[in-house]
Amino acid sequence: MTSADSHKPLLLVDIDGVISLFGGNLGSQAGSFHSIEGIPHFLSSAAAAHLLDLTGHFEPVWCSGWEEKANEHLPHLLGLPAGMPFLRFDRSVGRANAHWKLDAIDAYAGERPLAWIDDAFNRACHDWADARAAPTLLVATLAEHGLTTRERALLLAWARELPPA
Repeated sequence: MTSADSHKPLLLVDIDGVISLFGGNLGSQAGSFHSIEGIPHFLSSAAAAHLLDLTGHFEPVWCSGWEEKANEHLPHLLGLPAGMPFLRFDRSVGRANAHWKLDAIDAYAGERPLAWIDDAFNRACHDWADARAAPTLLVATLAEHGLTTRERALLLAWARELPPA
């Protein structure tokens, strides 16, 4: 991360349901199927282009169970930046009362403004976002469409409204 990036808000990016689409009519989407570690994924080239555009306004961070696997597969398949930071998650049991990503996000983000794109928010995510002192935006996607022009516009408008760091 460069010092210039540290003044940008974080953009936490889930993969499944955001870039790797499922359900619906995938044949009408821009993208292609790939076998990644033996699992078929439909990777949206439109979502990748939107994410690439957002990197000018955000510091992107993989926020997915893919962890380091995102950097092993997605940059060369979709033309995304190599070596993006990624979060590691505690996979311990007993987290029934909170979304499994929240502890890792808190540890990484601290008090930085952040936007989080995911297709699986629950009440705990919204409560957590409402309780944060730093500006926080949750952007929900539909798994069959992923990151679209609509979410991209919402993220850009939010980033532009943030006070200077």
